[in-house]
Amino acid sequence: MADFQTSTHRANWIFTPQELIEKYKASNRRAIQTLEKYGTTQMEVDVDGSFSYPEPQNNAKDNSEKHSRPKPLNIEEEQSMRVFYENKLREVCSAFYFPNKIQATALLYFKRFYLQWSVMEHHPKNIMLTCVYAACKIEENHVSAEELGKGISQDHQMILNYEMIVYQALEFDLIVYPPYRPLEGFINDMEDFCQVKNGELQMLKDLHETAKLEVDKIMLTDAPLLFPPGQVLSVIQLALAALRNSNKVQRVVNYESYLSSILSRQNSGHIISDLTENLDTIDSWVMKYKFPSEKDMKHINRKLKSCWGHGSHDVSKKREKKSKHKSKSSHGMQNGP
Repeated sequence: MADFQTSTHRANWIFTPQELIEKYKASNRRAIQTLEKYGTTQMEVDVDGSFSYPEPQNNAKDNSEKHSRPKPLNIEEEQSMRVFYENKLREVCSAFYFPNKIQATALLYFKRFYLQWSVMEHHPKNIMLTCVYAACKIEENHVSAEELGKGISQDHQMILNYEMIVYQALEFDLIVYPPYRPLEGFINDMEDFCQVKNGELQMLKDLHETAKLEVDKIMLTDAPLLFPPGQVLSVIQLALAALRNSNKVQRVVNYESYLSSILSRQNSGHIISDLTENLDTIDSWVMKYKFPSEKDMKHINRKLKSCWGHGSHDVSKKREKKSKHKSKSSHGMQNGP
C-alpha cells in the first residue's frame, strides 16, 4: 500500500463532501436538460464507448403538453437508486464467490462512474454488471462476459457495450486501494503490539472477521470517496474505523493506545484526537446509511422508466419490437427494478 501516496486514487478520487454534492448536482442537472431537449434521457451506447440520443420527441417541444412530460429524478432519488444497485452488486459478487477485493473494486468503479453520470442517463443495473466484469479483469480473476451474463440471466453483449464508457468515466484510473489489505496488516501488527501468544491467536482471527464485515458496511457509503486528503492514508483510516468498531465488541486491545502507537511509529504530525475525529466521521456515514424501501424503489423506478420513454405500454412495446436484446438488458435482472 506504499504506492497509495503517489496513486491516481489519492490524486483524483478523494473529495470533500461539498465536492461530492456538486458532482451529483451537476450530473442530475445535465440529465434534466437532456430530458427537456430530447424527451428522454436514455442513451444508445456502442462498444467503442460512443453514445447517442434518440431524435427529440414531439412532446418535449410542445408547450401545451407540459403536464404530461416525465418528471426527472431528484438527487435523493438518484442516491436511493445507487444504493439499491450497490447492494445488487454485492449479491452478484457473492453468487460468483468473488473475493472481497473484487467486490470492493467494483463498488469503487460504480461510485466513480456516477460522479460523472446520472442514473437517468445510464441504468445502474447495466453499469453495476459492467463494473463487476471490469473489476474481475483488473484483479486478474477473469470471468468472461458470457459467463457473467449467463450466471445472472443477462445478455452479455450489454456488458461489452458498456465496458468502454465505464473506463472512460473512470478516466482509465483502474488501480484502487480498498481497505481489506491494510486491515490484514493491522491485525498482524496488533499481534506484536499485544504480544499475543499462540493460544490467543483466535481472538485476532475473530477480530479480523468482524472487522471485514465493518469494512463491508463502510464500502457501501460515500466514505471511500472522502477520506482523507493530506492526512493518514484514507485506506488506513477506513480500515482503522472498521477495526475500532469490531474491537468494541471483541475487546482485544486498548484501541486508543494502539492508535497512539501507530501515530508515533509513522512520525505523523497529527495527534490522536485528529485521527479519532475522522474515525467518528466515518462511523457517522455508516450510521446514517439508509436502504430504500420497496415502496420508494417502485416509485423511483416508475419515474426512471418515464424518463426513458417507457411510461406507456405502447412505447415499451415499440422499443421491444425494435430491439429484442435491448429490451432484455433494460428489464433484465430478476428481483430488481
